[in-house]
Amino acid sequence: MIKTLDRLLDHLTMYRLVLYYLVALLGAAFVLGFLNLVPHDPRELAFTTALVLATCWITNKVFARIFEVPANGESVHITAMILALILDPIAATDAKAIGAVALASVWAISSKYILAVGRKHLFNPAALGVALTALLLDRPATWWVAGNLWLLPLVLVGGALVVRKLRRLDLVATFVGVALATILATTDPSRYGTALAETFGSSPLLFFAFVMLTEPLTAPTTRWARIAFAGVVGFLFAPNVHIGSFYFTPELALLAGNLFAYAVSPKGRFVLTLERIEQTAVDSYDFIFRSQRKLAFQAGQYLEWTLGLDRSDNRGNRRYFTVASSPTEQSVRLGVKFYPRSSAFKRALGGMKPGATIHAAQLAGDFTLPSDPKTKIAFLAGGIGITPFRSMLQYLIDRKEARPVVVLYGTESQDDIAYRDVLDSARRKLGIRIFHAVAKGAVGGQYPGYIDARLVRLTMPDYLERIFYVSGPQSMVKAVRKKLLAMGVRRSRIKVDYFPGFA
Repeated sequence: MIKTLDRLLDHLTMYRLVLYYLVALLGAAFVLGFLNLVPHDPRELAFTTALVLATCWITNKVFARIFEVPANGESVHITAMILALILDPIAATDAKAIGAVALASVWAISSKYILAVGRKHLFNPAALGVALTALLLDRPATWWVAGNLWLLPLVLVGGALVVRKLRRLDLVATFVGVALATILATTDPSRYGTALAETFGSSPLLFFAFVMLTEPLTAPTTRWARIAFAGVVGFLFAPNVHIGSFYFTPELALLAGNLFAYAVSPKGRFVLTLERIEQTAVDSYDFIFRSQRKLAFQAGQYLEWTLGLDRSDNRGNRRYFTVASSPTEQSVRLGVKFYPRSSAFKRALGGMKPGATIHAAQLAGDFTLPSDPKTKIAFLAGGIGITPFRSMLQYLIDRKEARPVVVLYGTESQDDIAYRDVLDSARRKLGIRIFHAVAKGAVGGQYPGYIDARLVRLTMPDYLERIFYVSGPQSMVKAVRKKLLAMGVRRSRIKVDYFPGFA
């Protein structure tokens, strides 16, 4: 069941999954409204949703043109639908309410452009929009989506899918745990039952955690910073937490957390200019960009890449890819494998000419070299999953830093082997042991077949002493991880290259 679910999720980007989740919630609320099972007129809900969508879309188009950046339609629709789910639905005859909802929408979208540093926005757009509306117009968010038991099953199921897709259980669990602990610590013990019932039945705790807290562009990019972020927001989320007479609302708690996230995260968005394209293997190419400013990152980390597409498909115009270049190199290298039925994003990428630009942001990832250079490590790569290892190996070569590394690289054929020059250089200059597992057409010195337990034992008798880094197609990563666990390798010694929006 889990494997089937993961396969389905792998074919959806993070943005598309969240968009479907919000559409399902709005659709369910609309139907339940006709059955009088939610306290809102479905016609008002439909009008409010249309108003927010139109205002957000127009605002985004205007600001994207002014700031000359590619517009992301999915992001706009997600922000709009969140607003529709947390602001009270309004009647088409209430001019004052229409103005408030429209201004909340404008503030939310414009904040992505105006309240940004290095072209990266600081605050969760929906949270900022409703916070300003409450402060300036006395129209606070009611978070009505979270206060209805009929919608709760859908909130839970959809939220669980989002968390599974993003691999952010640590973030959500920390937030919920800290929020609950703070709520109980500030509540009289005789009211614990009531407090818990209200928290799970009529507060925005779960929807907030699944949708708002997990928004990747305004959350920290490394694990421990994410957990600290969740703790800060969870503490401030508790309704009894206050500074004097000032009480935090959910959106203010998140905005405070966003400031913390900004302080501990890499800064800025980059505009990269294509210099050239190099073929690295059959159907695999490196796009080599120059940056206006130095990109400070660790070997093995990834970026979110955005292209302006005239016509996007159901996978959107954003992708997460590992940076294939080393921090020691001047250029920024993006390694991509193309398939017969590639997405609109990859088709546009493949059609880029020198001088064209792409936007990159949200530098992140913990798939990096251990701080102790004496740590024994093993790189296990499948296909294009060699890209983070290309970054790490080139980094070690440039620094003349020999480490106890063994590389197992699995490909379907000889033509699929990428970065032969870097692999040969690592072997020759640093003494790194590199072994190829070729499924079809293995030659002398290569292992015929895929990476398996036998190959691991043959190439590294001390495998129980090593930390394993596994990167490649999701099916390969899961299969190899399962084999390593069966061989007695502890879970804590297996790192997998994962980033949101795999599709």
